[in-house]
Amino acid sequence: MNQKLIALDLDGTTLNPEAKISLKTQETLTQLQSAGHIVSIVTGRPNRLSEPFYHQLGLTSPMVNFNGALMHIPGQNWSDEYQYTINKDVVFSLFQLKERFKIQMIAAEGKTMFLADQAYSNTFSFFPATLKSDEILTRKSLQQDPAAVTVFVEREDQAALRAEILRKFPQVSVNTWGGPASVLEIVHHGIQKATGLERLANHYQIDQADIIAFGDESNDLDMLAYAGTGVAMQNAIAPVKAIADDITPLTNAQDGVANYLRQYFKMD
Repeated sequence: MNQKLIALDLDGTTLNPEAKISLKTQETLTQLQSAGHIVSIVTGRPNRLSEPFYHQLGLTSPMVNFNGALMHIPGQNWSDEYQYTINKDVVFSLFQLKERFKIQMIAAEGKTMFLADQAYSNTFSFFPATLKSDEILTRKSLQQDPAAVTVFVEREDQAALRAEILRKFPQVSVNTWGGPASVLEIVHHGIQKATGLERLANHYQIDQADIIAFGDESNDLDMLAYAGTGVAMQNAIAPVKAIADDITPLTNAQDGVANYLRQYFKMD
């Protein structure tokens, strides 16, 4: 069998509902790496919330974060590393729109930066419940252009705020998070997970036909469409299942990724 590039979304896909990688999943991915296949994380998460999983899986491949805006090898100076950023003026504009659009929190992030205008208690634990003094987002503290800006906004204002951002800043893309929270994510225009996946494939000189990608949410659509085999999770949203080449028989709570890969590679 040809060498495969296995691209893994994290939340709702490789991670179980407790946001952990099960022993079965870890062992399966370790075996596939030992057999010469490439395993890579391609996630919307920032690198600060992905690197523990990267190290748990013993990966050496580049990792894609912020839905394609950053690709890097953790702990290394890698010549092919990239980070697409957006102008920090977008953040300053959001400050002015806070009252009008019931914005609850703004966070600006990059590979080596995390800033938020206030602490935000939520069920994701993606953002700290308390901020250190050097994590507070202000006009003064934001010294560099961010790779991604996350905006928590009241749901009834989400569509109008998205339209306003795109009107003022046509050079960005604005995505919505899946799940119960009303969140907008702002990245460089045209950047998506498929951006990082294509770079990965080129780096390893792997044909699209030899890419297997797993995902469950709207931010995975382009990645699954780009991959030779785009696999939707059993727990994926309907649009992802609709464009996928295949669907895992089991959910992320049932080791769906590991189960699928073990059958695909005839490991059992």
